[in-house]
Amino acid sequence: MHASLPALSIRGLVKHYGGLMAVDILDLEVPAGQIYALLGPNGAGKTTTLRMVAGLARPDAGTVQLFGVDVIADPIGAKQMLAWLPDEPLLYDKLTPAEYLAFIAGLWRVPAAVASVRAEALLSRLGLWDRRDVRCEGFSRGMKQKVALAGALIHEPRLLILDEPLTGLDAAAARQVKDMLLERVASGGTVILTTHILEVAERIAQRIGIIRAGRLIVEGSMAELAAGRDAGTTLEDLFLELAA
Repeated sequence: MHASLPALSIRGLVKHYGGLMAVDILDLEVPAGQIYALLGPNGAGKTTTLRMVAGLARPDAGTVQLFGVDVIADPIGAKQMLAWLPDEPLLYDKLTPAEYLAFIAGLWRVPAAVASVRAEALLSRLGLWDRRDVRCEGFSRGMKQKVALAGALIHEPRLLILDEPLTGLDAAAARQVKDMLLERVASGGTVILTTHILEVAERIAQRIGIIRAGRLIVEGSMAELAAGRDAGTTLEDLFLELAA
């Protein structure tokens, strides 16, 4: 793959549900090696867009490319480069975190010895190593969210897509996740996330896109978005002005 290729390139993306327009001729490009926050009010089309990026929904029109690979023309090649973590991830409650990560690693054909090392590092980083052999059925929502995040990272995807990744996490766990995302980008990965916690997006995202009614209405760094506005303008101020 050419180093200058964007992590994600969307052109003319359209999706209807029951006659309603969910995504309306959306154009979007995410550079590699950044955290990109895709923001918008409920029903704006964020999750629908990301589901199409992940190959979980088929566009009615338009194209989606990951590092130059077309998601429709080469779905396997595209999916091998990404991980998708929805806001309510599905875990197998009868499995322990160690068993779950071994299972997910096997699906990605990660060698068992490599997967074991990665699983220990991920679970330790997320404060779950002491619970590695405890079934997930008794875990809190926040703990399950962390196990699911470890599962998303076990094959070291080039692109990580997170839909509301901080839902159900306490302050300490949320800080762990934010630090891990920053580390992923520092090591060359790319992260796309949605969040209603605008302070998080303002703090960690290199670029921010705001969509409304399925269309991108503004995009840029926080400095670019706030240019020409009053000093001290926050992302919340911009969001309420543009998208509410």
